[in-house]
Amino acid sequence: MATPFVEDTRVVAAGAGRWDAQVSDRWDIAFPNGGYVLSVALAAVAAEVGHPHPLAVSAHYLSTCEHGPARVDVTVLKEGRSLSTAAATLWQGDRARMAVLATYADLRASTGPTLVSLEPPSLPPPDQCAFLGDRPAANFSAPPPIASRVDFRPSPATAQALVARGSRAYLEGWIRLADGDRLGAEHLPLLADAAPPAVFAALATGWVPTIELTVHVRGVPAPGWLRARIETRALIEGTLEEDCVLWDADGRVVAMSRQLARVLPAAAP
Repeated sequence: MATPFVEDTRVVAAGAGRWDAQVSDRWDIAFPNGGYVLSVALAAVAAEVGHPHPLAVSAHYLSTCEHGPARVDVTVLKEGRSLSTAAATLWQGDRARMAVLATYADLRASTGPTLVSLEPPSLPPPDQCAFLGDRPAANFSAPPPIASRVDFRPSPATAQALVARGSRAYLEGWIRLADGDRLGAEHLPLLADAAPPAVFAALATGWVPTIELTVHVRGVPAPGWLRARIETRALIEGTLEEDCVLWDADGRVVAMSRQLARVLPAAAP
């Protein structure tokens, strides 16, 4: 039986380099989550290239996606022995919603020197961290639909910061798909964008729509929860950068992302 992620990122061939898709409402924030929409586009890219895993992905969000039919046009730019690169555009009607450039590889075949200076956050067990799926997150009167699809368990300090505001723009916690689906490399572009924005720990804002998102997938995750560290270090004139690092259950860095996003003003009470 297909999981919600598989069902909601399914693409169907509709011609040479063309794939039909359906954007679901099950991954909404106030609108379809950017990491989810990127995963739909990448499902079409993965069907076109000769390597199994996303390695480096950059997405530019051209306009807000809506629920319903979509089309992904894919152009393969390179098929090499170790890397494949493709460009993709996700359309709804005659409107381009997203432009993607993606390089794929076989991460299980990668070999070479390794040097990592990043340390994962020290967290209590997931059952001792806050569960956000049954209560509103910051800026929402009710849990958004994505909260029932992605299980983000912030550390106690992060949960307090999301309520109190005024701390630095930093979040840490556990993250996984809520249905317990075993994670693969294809899930990491979604999960790198699925937690609340780090700026929610610092300021009362409106929503934070992504302008550009880059994800580097560094490994196929081991089974189990991922540890997440999410941080914004520069909010300038209403535009911020946000960095996310994900570690798997074996303590390996499996994804790193950076995005540029706008901060919208908080709605009036």
